[in-house]
Amino acid sequence: MDDEAFRLVAAVSGTALVALALGVALRGRLAARSRRRRQNFFGLPDNSECLLVVGRDASADGAVSRGDVLALMELSAVVRDSGATAQLVSGEGAQQSLGERTEFCLGGPVANRRTAAHLASLLPGVLVDTEAEGPDRGALHIGSERYRLEPGVTEYVLLARLTAGEGERPVFLACGQRAVTHQAATRHLARHHARLARKHGTSGTFCLLLKVVNSQAYGADVVETVADVTKAATSRPSKLTTSKEL
Repeated sequence: MDDEAFRLVAAVSGTALVALALGVALRGRLAARSRRRRQNFFGLPDNSECLLVVGRDASADGAVSRGDVLALMELSAVVRDSGATAQLVSGEGAQQSLGERTEFCLGGPVANRRTAAHLASLLPGVLVDTEAEGPDRGALHIGSERYRLEPGVTEYVLLARLTAGEGERPVFLACGQRAVTHQAATRHLARHHARLARKHGTSGTFCLLLKVVNSQAYGADVVETVADVTKAATSRPSKLTTSKEL
């Protein structure tokens, strides 16, 4: 190899190394920016702590249902990727005031007392039918609309980001008609948090109604966004009605 060819190879190699270094630096900056946005949206700065609040399955001697366990796994990945740590507590044992730490709350108001408290204080426009039998069993009433449960076929879940209290940490609530809907909601949250942050802001309140389609065949994989029900869910109705009055 003569001197001219050697210089050409050296120049090309040097350019490639510079481009590689710039690419690595750029990817690092983009990853750091994405991490900061995730942390801001979830209220999970480095080394912070959060609560994972889960309900008990009354049909399984108080054990945590399989769907809720899978939902907790989805949330654990979010917490880990944000550089935070989590404490797992039951809905009966959670006594933290709002805003102190980020909270992820799973379950309906029957299985999770913490959910019942959040619905009453933060989402007064939502009523969950808790009757043991009847066509409205498990139905979600949001404002003037009613969403009935068809087990394994059509199941609904509320996914909300709520802020209240003196602190700045949010509450993320997944309140669904069956445990599989909680997994679907937390997966939706984990996958689409960047889009949700762009639409609602990193400190905004929102409440989405999601529909899980044909879970008996597809599990938690097929999810549709029915509507943004933030206004109806956060507005206190003039009169709360039960399903028997509708």
